[in-house]
Amino acid sequence: MDLNMVDKSIAVLRETFSTGKTRSLAWRKTQLRALIKLVRDNEEEIFKALHQDLGKHPVEAYRDEVGVVLKSADYSLNRVQKWMAPRKGDIPLLFFPANGEVMPEPFGVVLIFVSWNFPISLALDPLIGAISAGNTVIVKPSEIAQNCSSFLANTIPKYLDTEAIKVIEGGVDVSEQLLQQKWDKIFFTGSQRVGRIVLTAAAKHLTPVTLELGGKCPAILDAKSISSDMKVVAKRIAGGKWGPCCGQACISIDYVLVEDNYSEYLIDSLRRIIRKFYGEKPEESISLSRIVNRNNFDRLSRLMSDPLVANSIVHGGSTNEEKLFIEPTLLLNPPLDSEIMTEEIFGPLLPIITLKNIQESIGFIKSRPKPLVIYAFTQNETFKKQILTETSSGGVVFNDTMIHFICDDLPFGGVGQSGLGRYHGKYSFETFSHEKAVLHRRFFPEIEPRLSNDEGRQHFFCWRK
Repeated sequence: MDLNMVDKSIAVLRETFSTGKTRSLAWRKTQLRALIKLVRDNEEEIFKALHQDLGKHPVEAYRDEVGVVLKSADYSLNRVQKWMAPRKGDIPLLFFPANGEVMPEPFGVVLIFVSWNFPISLALDPLIGAISAGNTVIVKPSEIAQNCSSFLANTIPKYLDTEAIKVIEGGVDVSEQLLQQKWDKIFFTGSQRVGRIVLTAAAKHLTPVTLELGGKCPAILDAKSISSDMKVVAKRIAGGKWGPCCGQACISIDYVLVEDNYSEYLIDSLRRIIRKFYGEKPEESISLSRIVNRNNFDRLSRLMSDPLVANSIVHGGSTNEEKLFIEPTLLLNPPLDSEIMTEEIFGPLLPIITLKNIQESIGFIKSRPKPLVIYAFTQNETFKKQILTETSSGGVVFNDTMIHFICDDLPFGGVGQSGLGRYHGKYSFETFSHEKAVLHRRFFPEIEPRLSNDEGRQHFFCWRK
């Protein structure tokens, strides 16, 4: 895209924001209703685009994309009036008579960068928050999910206010052009590497940034306390690894920590679940998304090509370059210094790391960068408290995987290298709002101190200093 077109688009959004129309409750609700209509009217087109880009089955597409957006938009629509109302603030008695309030106000013109793995929900869900807060918005879809990008660019202008919400398509060159501009807020979902680039560019204009990144999300398996529920646990681990875009998700399980004595039982359980979910020939399954492109296929294949890593494969490992398919793969104790254990996997490979005692999992996690989420399967309340108090992560889920992502009353976001900021539900509204402190005072009564002449002179000179 021509740089002048970027400048013109931003100028239109700034002019629209300056009129104040996006601040009204009526505008916000109208846009949210239009977004809901957009998704409902075009559900089949969304399914088609997601299948073309990622091979997603319609059930997966509805669960992780369409359903997420409809739920989020409806939740915000029913609450935005309450969210945008000023909140009373307590004022010290010293300032009586006075009253205070906290007034949410929109940042202005915001930029949303979209990731390719959930190209619909990661575009529209943050957009819901930006609209609810009263901003004007530019959405930059990922060029990697080309069909979804085209869908958003062609469809959003038909439903939403084109003077306040725009979609700009393009590759890295367009993203670089956008980052050169001055924004009032940037929301980015993607890799840590690109997140650093975004944060560096934003620093030039002191632009506030939300970074939804990722990392290596562990699953702790305290098998002793849940031995009678291992079948359920294995299903949930499988769902949390291969269910979301075949492991190409920031919240998918990256590796499992389990005691030595239970590793074989876990592997056998996962093998059975993989066959049950995806059949004897997973390559022919319609329930598994494919790897997004050749670059990511080659990256994942390279992880397995390390001889010591290849020797640790205990299930799967087959690939089909033409179909961009990699089988759900289990690895037992790959080298901890190998790339598969130092970098986010973002694919269908699941290392299983054994420990002598599951308590060691806390030290293992603490020795690595803070993850986006920790999954812990345990019924031990003391161990739960240890995990919560002795580790740091964006979130913790006990005895399940991923479901926190769809809870609008829980914030979703990372900490440290896994992200900066949070969103979902009211937290999205707050992410795209500035909370302005307002204090109202009166002129009566005015209490003046009664000072002697010497005290008065001393008081005067202190103020002069």
